[in-house]
Amino acid sequence: MVSKFKRFPLSDRLAEQPDHTLTSVIKMPVSTVSPMNAIARRIIGALLALGLAVLIVYLDRDGYTDSNGDGVSLLDALYYATVSLSTTGYGDISPVTAQARLVNIVVITPLRVMFLIVLVGTTLEVLTERSRQAFRIQKWRTKVRDHVVVVGFGTKGRAAVKTLLGDEVMEPNRIVVVDPDQSALDAAGALGLVTVHGSATRSDVLRVAGVPRARAVVVAANRDDSAVLVTLTARELAPNAHIVVSVREAENVHLLKQSGANQVVISSETAGRLLGIATSTPRVVDMVEDLLTPESGLAIAERAVEPSEAGGSPRHLPDTVLGLVRGGNLYRVDSPEADAIEPGDRLLYVRKVTPAEDANR
Repeated sequence: MVSKFKRFPLSDRLAEQPDHTLTSVIKMPVSTVSPMNAIARRIIGALLALGLAVLIVYLDRDGYTDSNGDGVSLLDALYYATVSLSTTGYGDISPVTAQARLVNIVVITPLRVMFLIVLVGTTLEVLTERSRQAFRIQKWRTKVRDHVVVVGFGTKGRAAVKTLLGDEVMEPNRIVVVDPDQSALDAAGALGLVTVHGSATRSDVLRVAGVPRARAVVVAANRDDSAVLVTLTARELAPNAHIVVSVREAENVHLLKQSGANQVVISSETAGRLLGIATSTPRVVDMVEDLLTPESGLAIAERAVEPSEAGGSPRHLPDTVLGLVRGGNLYRVDSPEADAIEPGDRLLYVRKVTPAEDANR
């Protein structure tokens, strides 16, 4: 164990690496063609060029000479086209008439160039894509601010991202997903999210994800001990970020609070309560699901207080107000502090998703 840590004495080495070396860690959202389609297109292009060259040589076979002296057959034409386009050129079959040489200059040579471009196209594209990725990473790392980092793209992480995108809280390219599972990152990348490959328990990985400049960090780890370690690391890097953590067991809530979590959601107990409620009053569960689902129906939203509403009671507003936020504290609508609305308050209310919004989602 000692020798292992000696190899990596600096915990933030990864964050200090040049941008071009992070292309295997950070993936910026891009629209790409599937690898099989790209390979199929190149193979088809190469075969078309080869077939055209074979046809031209075979139709003008009288203008070519073979070292064997037995004429140029279709197989000879295929052989000549292959070695010619690949620039091998053994010289055993060569154009001898002026017409054949002219056709080689005007047609075969451009086909040879096209054939070579097709063959090396994949390598060139990979190198070009790496350069573009490095440039995008450099630009993103320079400008990214007030973004959301989601640690873990399992069921909970996906639901959190879906809510952020559904409520139009964040643009996809301002959400960073950190996960050690490449298949999960591929799914996140398909949504247009920025992805970082690695374990979020490492401070260098969180630095690469821009946690020190993030507005919020959502910790949706599969294990409670991992969630505690990620929260500790994230809080050390981002003292002012809003950290929300999902935990399985209620007994670990105080550990996460002490680790720096602003809010802790107990996934197992919350699901258990809903299951218990569903046995006696299932419609209550339906209503809770409706409020938590932003795509349609009703949704819980937050808005600023309008100047005309200051001084009044939240109970008299047209909106169904559940509570208000004042000075960073939440007060339910039935609490004495919520009797009168003050300037600067924010209201939590039940919002109805209009048909137009529902159609745009």
